Amino acid sequence: MDVLAGLGRTEGTAAISELAARDWDVVVVGGGHNGLTAAAYLARGGLRVLVLERRPQVGGACTLEQPFGDPRFLMSPCAYLVGLLHPLVIAELGLERRGYRAFPVDPTQWTPFEDGTSLTQWKDDARTSVEVGELAPADVDGFFTYEALFGRIRERLRITPRDTWIGDSPDRAAIEALFADDPEALDVLLHASIAEVVEAHVRDPRLRAALHGQGIIGTFAGPRDPGTAWIHAMHSLGLIGGWGFVEGGMGRVSACIADAAREAGAVIVPDAPVAAIRPGEGVELEGGERIRARVVVSNADPKRTLALIDRADVPAEFAARIDAWRSESATVKVNCALSRLPTFTAAPDPARTPHVYRAQVEIARSIDDTQAAYLAARRGEPAPEWCELYFQTPYDPSVAPPGAHTMSVFAQYAPYALAEGSWAGRREEIGDLVLAAIARFAPDVADCVTEREVLGPPDVEERIGLTGGHIFQGECLPDQMWDGRFAARTPVAGVYLCGAATHPGGSVIGVNGRNSAMAVLDDLGDR
Repeated sequence: MDVLAGLGRTEGTAAISELAARDWDVVVVGGGHNGLTAAAYLARGGLRVLVLERRPQVGGACTLEQPFGDPRFLMSPCAYLVGLLHPLVIAELGLERRGYRAFPVDPTQWTPFEDGTSLTQWKDDARTSVEVGELAPADVDGFFTYEALFGRIRERLRITPRDTWIGDSPDRAAIEALFADDPEALDVLLHASIAEVVEAHVRDPRLRAALHGQGIIGTFAGPRDPGTAWIHAMHSLGLIGGWGFVEGGMGRVSACIADAAREAGAVIVPDAPVAAIRPGEGVELEGGERIRARVVVSNADPKRTLALIDRADVPAEFAARIDAWRSESATVKVNCALSRLPTFTAAPDPARTPHVYRAQVEIARSIDDTQAAYLAARRGEPAPEWCELYFQTPYDPSVAPPGAHTMSVFAQYAPYALAEGSWAGRREEIGDLVLAAIARFAPDVADCVTEREVLGPPDVEERIGLTGGHIFQGECLPDQMWDGRFAARTPVAGVYLCGAATHPGGSVIGVNGRNSAMAVLDDLGDR
């Protein structure tokens, strides 16, 4: 691979002075996976493409790091699973022949409960039906009606009549027309809370606990807040067979895309922070060098992009829209090196229940407990009540030393702005709160952790460059989706966006970059 060891580091780049002496068709600001995707398609289209990344490695939030004393631990600090990566990007950029491989997660989810019972959800509906029937026999039909609702949404948005992720977003009127015959699904897309949808389908409090967390992932909203049902729908739109662990870690996705871009002729330069975007001219680096380009494609989030442009060059309405864009995160990431896997009270003999560690493990109590945690976070109090755990090593032992394991935790809620103290002073305390939430169901979890890394929203903002620490470049509730999200084209001449703030939204999707590249190629007449 040209991208060293899949860690996103590049080599063999020409000196900045040499690059500045050349004329480029496109400069891509930021080497996250969408920026790399855009670069790959633009270079394949015959354009002269330069990617400038401020960090020593590419990949943005989808990268690999070695945060612990033993470098054999490979962690993907912000992105844990792949499930929405567009099949077109995989096929057209030849990611599989470049080494991309994913292990489908099955069981899809395992949830322990405080009474010692648990629920296993499998890809096989028949197996899941047995599990739900043993736990709550009166809710089997309601459970599968709930699943079918989100299946209908995926079918309508991604398959028939067309894949709405490709190209410009449909507007709200088009969405309403598309679901005119299915008001229940339309309500999920535009209005409903995850709590009301779950409670309308199942009655057992354990099932409600297991299901509601999928409506709050990555959003600063509680399960009873309007629009959270859409969050679950958004994460259910994948066409590649559900969620999976990437062999070698999530950063391999970015590395494979970077290889495709370089093979097509794009030049990728790390350690090259951009200080300003000059519409119609190119960019200026922090070192003062000017890079000339017809077009600038920004993989930075909208607020960061706006900060790089002279406000006099930005239409007031567009600047106001960006200023109002919500991108405050309440997610804390805790990445752990483990000496062994923890033991759950609901699965006291790990040797008899190995499937537990192959699932996404849900740590949740009631809907109202989660809602109360959200409200506490709105007051500035860290309250990591809900967590999702990912153990990559049962699928892929290559990311840890022999016999050791990794655990990544996606926890909510821990706000960017704390009412008391700072993240610098309270980071480890908040990490302890996360482990304490897990310990309600796995009492020995802290004993298994040999090293850990706690990343609050300010840490993600500083490290990755995402405003508010929001890994989706902005809230994904319905008012900031579809035509409420940003288009690739901006009203600033020669400036385009390609990051997760663009349609179709956040997560490791890649098609955001593809959409942006196609817009540039069309506008330049080079497609």
